[in-house]
Amino acid sequence: MSRINALIRDLCPDGVEYKSLGEVGRLLGGLTGKTKADFVDGTARYVSYKNVYSNLEVDVTADDFVRISNSETQNALQIGDILFTGSSENREEVGITSVITSLPPEPLYLNSFCICFRPTEIFTLLPEFAKHLFRSGAIRHQIIKTATGVTRINISRKNLAKIQVPLPPVEVQQEVARILDQLTQLEAELEAEMKAELEARRQQFTYYRNLIVSGSQQAQLVPIKDIGKLQRGRRFTRNDMVGEGIPAIHYGEIYTTYGHKTDSTASFVKDEIEPQLRFAQPGDVIIAAVGETVADVGTGVAWLGTAPVAYHDDSFALHHNQDPRYVSHALRTSEYHRQKDRYVSRAKVKRLSARGIEQIRIPLPALGEQRRIADILDDFDALINDLTLGLPAEIEARRKQYEYYRDRLLTFPEKN
Repeated sequence: MSRINALIRDLCPDGVEYKSLGEVGRLLGGLTGKTKADFVDGTARYVSYKNVYSNLEVDVTADDFVRISNSETQNALQIGDILFTGSSENREEVGITSVITSLPPEPLYLNSFCICFRPTEIFTLLPEFAKHLFRSGAIRHQIIKTATGVTRINISRKNLAKIQVPLPPVEVQQEVARILDQLTQLEAELEAEMKAELEARRQQFTYYRNLIVSGSQQAQLVPIKDIGKLQRGRRFTRNDMVGEGIPAIHYGEIYTTYGHKTDSTASFVKDEIEPQLRFAQPGDVIIAAVGETVADVGTGVAWLGTAPVAYHDDSFALHHNQDPRYVSHALRTSEYHRQKDRYVSRAKVKRLSARGIEQIRIPLPALGEQRRIADILDDFDALINDLTLGLPAEIEARRKQYEYYRDRLLTFPEKN
């Protein structure tokens, strides 16, 4: 028998008592009477909506400040307070909770879009227990049922007061909190390890690509102007994009959506604008001419589709007769970006001209060697992609496992 079951058997053999929040505490509002100007140069610390939404435990040292005068009457937060997000765009995200588990080092206030529940006695709901309890499936289900609204979903203090919560003995709360804290810590450590492994593989791939592209004994450094012809695309806007239509590559997708190659597009544009479009041919490398950062601009993607693809006027298509995969890899090396940097305009939006791209020199071995290098790098890239795609699924599986055990541990037999 587990320690929790033994404690329940010994301390509450007839079951655990359930009570409404209104019976065991009171619900308070956040800051009142504040304008945007009060949040510009304030010195009083407050808990933001994001702080509540993102954390099981409130970060009481977060640098969010508001102006509060000595004459104001505002509710200062205390250890043990349970904070709810009061509004959201959907029901699944309304009423998310965070708990103050440590004594605030200075007066701490709550933003006006959240609600505070304060137990009459802190031992009624221990903070370490409450932070898990109020995110459990059973309590979340009750909270969501109380929500109202259509375009904006809200919860009220009146309805929250009706939420029924289990009140096991302190010893049971402590044991449940101890186990769930361990599970939470383990999940966080595993997630950090997986992300670190992925980042290490990416760095390894970058190093390997730099080495193999620049290390070919047979390669001459050739300016891009001598490799092929650059041609700018033609404009289409977000309003031209549709769910189905002409396959198109937007310049921003080159560095946010695609890797070094693709044979399909994430976007499509209306059929009726076809006459105004420009198309890259299979085997062309499409290069972003605009980016938010210097690293983004100049990135290329090899188009390996079987038909022409439309491309945006803030990008260039490089028409050539080399291996497109190799060329695209070469456009992602550190040496390419080092040369590219001198030609990028440093305005708010970073731009790279065709003339600038044409001056950059890349190693160009014989076609057979290009294919060999591209094959090696593609295999390594596939491994990285497998890890990248598998990581979110693995993290989600770990979270589901934690949620399952959490909900099991927080389900108690109710006292008759």
